[in-house]
Amino acid sequence: MPEPEAGHRFRAVPGWMRKHTPLLGRLLDQLATVRVLDCATRLAAQAFLGALPAVFVIAALAPDWLQGQLVASIRTTLGLRDAALDQVRSMYSATDSTVLASTGGVGVVVTLLSATACSRALQKTCERCWHLPKAKARVAAWRWLAWLAVWLVALLFQGLVQTAFGTGRAAGFAFAVVSGTLLWWWTPHLLLGGRVPWLPLLPGALLAGFGEQFLTVGSQIYMPHAVERSMQQFGSLGSVFVLLSWLIMFFIVITLALAVGYVVAHEPLPATWLRTPADPPRP
Repeated sequence: MPEPEAGHRFRAVPGWMRKHTPLLGRLLDQLATVRVLDCATRLAAQAFLGALPAVFVIAALAPDWLQGQLVASIRTTLGLRDAALDQVRSMYSATDSTVLASTGGVGVVVTLLSATACSRALQKTCERCWHLPKAKARVAAWRWLAWLAVWLVALLFQGLVQTAFGTGRAAGFAFAVVSGTLLWWWTPHLLLGGRVPWLPLLPGALLAGFGEQFLTVGSQIYMPHAVERSMQQFGSLGSVFVLLSWLIMFFIVITLALAVGYVVAHEPLPATWLRTPADPPRP
């Protein structure tokens, strides 16, 4: 099925629903246009194939303390332990000289550039959520690299964020919500090239910040058992299957937040507070 043109919506919601429950009708109309599952699956695939290898290449070349931060972030965010966590450590346990000899400087650069596929997919999702045309590559290219760099830093230090730098889980939850909101407030503003003002992006950022953190809390409970069962059934590949499923769920949360944030920002009262610009006429 071809993708909808920029600025065009599917009219998938019955007229009576738009008339009697206009907000629900607009939400369903938006979700039908954005195609949340398609976007989330594409983002998860790009993150799994491009962004995560970049994380492990960087970690393999990084000092021991930075490798420790990555392990702490994975353990805190996903709740991994025992064999699954040992598998993560083994992915970058080679010495610096071994990694450099096997990949080389060119290989590292290619890996990092390949990781921008995730940035490009996320930009397309943001454009679809806000019904904007595709930005020109020469304008957006540096933004892909900038988002990837900030995302990698945020991921590496997620363990410290989740505990609010050692002050406790309760403070860590609040700190993680704030930091996640700021990250997902900045992300669409960057990837959309400033075509949407800051304030209208805030509802989606808040939804993403809370949604991301609730997913993290749930993952800490569910993921250890899921990974353990999957590794018993499929061996070392089991953790790969579970991680890919988790990435799909993560990007479903993010895509839903961005899509619903658009609708909230265009509701009459929030639109007044947020000074949301009127959409151009759609075909």
